[in-house]
This record gives sequence, C-alpha cells and structure tokens, in this order.
Amino acid sequence: MIPRVRVADIGRYEGQAVQIAGWLYNLRSSGKICFPQVRDGSGIIQCVAVKSALPEELFDTLKHLTQESSLMIQGKVRAEARAAGGFELDVESATIVQRVPEAAPYPITPKDHGIDFLMDHRHLWLRSRRQHAALIVRHEVVKGIRDYFDSNGFVLVDAPIFTPAACEGTSTLFELDYFEDEKVYLTQSGQLYGEATAAAFGKTYCFGPVFRAEKSKTRRHLTEFWMVEPEMAFADLEDVKRVGEELIRFVITRVLENRKEELKVLERDVTKLEAACAPFHRMSYDEAVVKLKAKGSEIQWGTDFGNTDETLLTDDLDRPVMVDRYPAAVKAFYFAPAPERADCALGVDFIAPEGYGEIIGGGQRIHDLDLLLKRLEEHQLPREAFEWYLDLRKYGSVPHAGFGMGVERFVAWMCGLEHVRETTAFPRMLYRTRP
Repeated sequence: MIPRVRVADIGRYEGQAVQIAGWLYNLRSSGKICFPQVRDGSGIIQCVAVKSALPEELFDTLKHLTQESSLMIQGKVRAEARAAGGFELDVESATIVQRVPEAAPYPITPKDHGIDFLMDHRHLWLRSRRQHAALIVRHEVVKGIRDYFDSNGFVLVDAPIFTPAACEGTSTLFELDYFEDEKVYLTQSGQLYGEATAAAFGKTYCFGPVFRAEKSKTRRHLTEFWMVEPEMAFADLEDVKRVGEELIRFVITRVLENRKEELKVLERDVTKLEAACAPFHRMSYDEAVVKLKAKGSEIQWGTDFGNTDETLLTDDLDRPVMVDRYPAAVKAFYFAPAPERADCALGVDFIAPEGYGEIIGGGQRIHDLDLLLKRLEEHQLPREAFEWYLDLRKYGSVPHAGFGMGVERFVAWMCGLEHVRETTAFPRMLYRTRP
C-alpha cells in the first residue's frame, strides 16, 4: 500500500512513492511538462507531471486543471533544493475528486481584491498563504497558552457563556431572552466564575469566547473574541505582573521557535518579537499621564487611555509596558483599592508596542465583604444577582488576583497584522456577522 502523507512530512519519504490529497493552488506548464502546486493544509508542494510518463488523457487533464480543484496525486518524492520546502513530487498517477468548472471559476484570483470582497468570501480567503499562516500562528499561541498554565499548576475550569449578571456593567452586553421571560447575557468575561474556582482549586484558568457589545470599529476590536483568564488564590497585584510577563514571554518564544516559516510568509520582523523577550517596562498610571502630556496628549488624570494614548505611550518602547494603579473610577467594581491611596485600584494593563495596545488587563480583587457590597451599590448593580459571588467573601475569603488576555489582539501583534479581523477564522464585528 502506498502511504498517504502530509506535505509537511514529505521529507521523511525521499525516494519513496507516496500519495498526497489536496487542492490545486497554482499551475505552470511548459509544452510537454506541467507543474501543479498542491496544498493540503499542512503545506504546498510542487508536483512535476511529464507528458511522456503519463497517459495522454491524464496529462491533458492536469495541464488544464482549474484553481482549487480537489485531487489525489501519487508519485515519487525527490529532493530539489530550488523548490519551496526542498522537495518535489514526480507524478505517476492522479485522481481528480472535483474539478472547479471554468464557467464558475474560483473567485479569489491572483489579483487585488477589496477588503469587503475578501471578507464576504472569508470561507475561501482562509486558503490564501497569509491567512493560513496567521491562523497557524494563532494555533501556536493557543497551544503555548495552554502549555504554560498546564505546566504551572493551573487547572482549566470553563465558565458559562450565559450569565445572569454583568461583570462590568450591562452597557456592553448582548441581552438574550431565556426561558420563562428571564433575561440573560452573553458573557463578557469568565472572571467572576474564575474567582469561585480559584477558591476550590487554588489556581485555575478559563479559556473561551467572550462577547462585547461595544459599537467600536477600530482595528483592535471584535464583538466576539477568545480570552484566557487565570485566577489565583492567595495572590496579589505583583503575582499578576509576574505571571502575565512569564506567559507572554513563554508564548513569544514558542512562536519564534515553531513558526518561523509562517512568520516569513507574514513578513514579520522577528527582531521586534525577540526584543519583547527581555524584562518588560513598568510605570504607574501617574507616570504614564506625565509621559503622555509631555508627548502632546490632552489626557487628564482620572480618564482611561484611548487607542491613541496607548500607541503614544509605547512608540519609543521595544517591548510591553505594565501600567498599574489606575484611578479606581475607570475600573470595574471588583478591583481592590491601593492601600496607600484609595482613589487608585490595584490593577495593571500590559500595553504592547507597535500600536497593538492593551493585551492583558487584570489585578487584585476585593476580598472584603463590606467593601464589595459598597462597590456594588456605587456601581448600581443588583445585589441579588451577585449573592453567589458574595458567598466567596463569606466562606474563606483570601486575597486573590487574576487577569484576562485577548487571543486575537495578541495574535495580531505576533503576526504584525494591521487588523484583528485576520486573526480569527470568521470574525464578528459591528457590521459583519457573515459568513
């Protein structure tokens, strides 16, 4: 039996007959020889079909095959230094599974297309080399995230997607009708549930989709994205900084080690990622405001940073900066106040260089019951929806902390992409819910 192999593994079979199954990526021909390039999802290989070595009908079929037609090709693997990947396949036989008709050709041809056209055809655009490379990097990022937490004593405990109450207020939540006229929301964070699981397991993380109903059209925002959220019992703000920095540097190292080819396809300047493996910069919110004003920003103390502020803050930095102790007024109700200054929260944002903005946000949680009740009242949140959350402060409350990291924005930074829409297979944005 001739083995069916992946293009990525073809080098193991030099001199042997194999079969590959995939789609026609490109085709060149020159008289009595043609060169179908076949992609199978793991890579692209150039095949060499010689007219004198094949039945005339098969050679003619291959020579006139249409883009993205599906096929299975059998042949012998041959080393070829000039070929991408270092190998070619000398065709001995082939089976066409489905031929794309010439009357209705593959719509994404090798020419410029507008972004709306490409997004409308996202289900096909995924087959292009850059989009494919970006999602392979995403795969590596996700695997690296899981490996970091799994090897550092964290337990994966998933949080629900339907939630009865808001984590950070209802203005940016998608409200749904549940059974018997009950209202629920699509989750914007699994954090509150993470606090409960941390009290059971010590260190946990949840990893799944979250939803934000912000009417934002910036290149950094999606309405549906994936977020990893670790939570740690007996932990404080400094633990968040340490774990967040370790995580980012761990994942960057994995991407640089395992995805060199994809980064080349994306034309990513890897020196900028290598620089981010050094210890991160640190500053307080107060120091950040001073720096921003010196650079011409009109920001006032007490307001949150916008996209422009985050970009301005890091335009002279080669790696992320941790900004801590934001004004309590711009943070969610559960942030613990700084002991030395009650108007500041024990929170931190990790802001990436090159204009990619916040990639991690988190901090220390309030563990005092009376203070948490006061915060719920100040934020006008219904106590009844948070009774279970308040129980965590009644039964064995301890200092605890955690953070959230959005996968898509992190992947955009790794890949050097202009817009987060290319970091997920089927992005959901303000005016896009299809395909």
